Amino acid sequence: MKTLIYGGLAMLMILSPVKASASSDVAKIETVIQSVATLADGHEFEALEKLFAPEVKVDYTSAFGGEAELKSPQSLMSAWAGLLPGFDATHHNLSNIKAEVKGRNASATADVVADHYIAGKQWQINGSYQYQLINDDGHWLITEMVFLAGKETGSRDVLRLATEAAKADPVSYIKRQQTKQVVRDFLTALEEKNMQKFARVWADDAVQDMPYSPEGFPKRVEGKANLIKHYGAWPKISGKANFTKALIMHSMQDPELVYVEYKGEVDVIPTGRVYKQTYGGLFHVENGKIKLFREYYDPAVFAYAFDLANNNNFGTQK
Repeated sequence: MKTLIYGGLAMLMILSPVKASASSDVAKIETVIQSVATLADGHEFEALEKLFAPEVKVDYTSAFGGEAELKSPQSLMSAWAGLLPGFDATHHNLSNIKAEVKGRNASATADVVADHYIAGKQWQINGSYQYQLINDDGHWLITEMVFLAGKETGSRDVLRLATEAAKADPVSYIKRQQTKQVVRDFLTALEEKNMQKFARVWADDAVQDMPYSPEGFPKRVEGKANLIKHYGAWPKISGKANFTKALIMHSMQDPELVYVEYKGEVDVIPTGRVYKQTYGGLFHVENGKIKLFREYYDPAVFAYAFDLANNNNFGTQK
């Protein structure tokens, strides 16, 4: 008898942690799904994008037609941020959330009643969501989200009104994404040696500060025309170039500011050397144009790559 009791206790001790683990995963998944609705209604897009995998399949075809899309969390949030803040209010009421865990993967469903209000008008759509998720180091991330539309009331014209309102007064998330994209355009223009693209990123009164430039090179260049001249020799003196492989962007409270860490690797044609540099840069982007670029880099690395001890005729490139 004692053997049976002890054996039963041992089995409970073995099985209980597994059951608890499964229950905790279900709870985490339910929290993720509920958080999508809560954060979307609250326009907390920076927090919201962290709930999605690096690539997510989004399918709203049952409501709007078209095709399912693969999106990054940033592109998905940009789409939502370009609509939801334009409403006077939205409320996505989720219920009946159910999740099933299979190892590192999980599926879930939820019913939804979504209300949208603007200018005294209301549009309500009912339906359900189907989700696929993956466990990434203890964090459940959404990899697929499918909306199955049900009945609706009110006019879809609210979508047009909200889109116009959101465009007229973009939220900080949209501005931050625009700021980051301008910086990417600047760096990729150098990689591609596309000087027309390069010229488009600068404001007319732009300034580039370079406090650690070596002797004989400017520490400050003012105005778009002078910046284009400053980089004018770039296509001739550079071979293969990469500035975005190790790109890290740090958002700031002001959405028009971003601090960027990146590495550069450039084949320098006149010397035959490879220029490997580590950069830090503060960018101020206003109305889609760079107003200020304060750049930090190692002047000794620059001097060696361009052999400044014997040559000083390679333009003013860094």
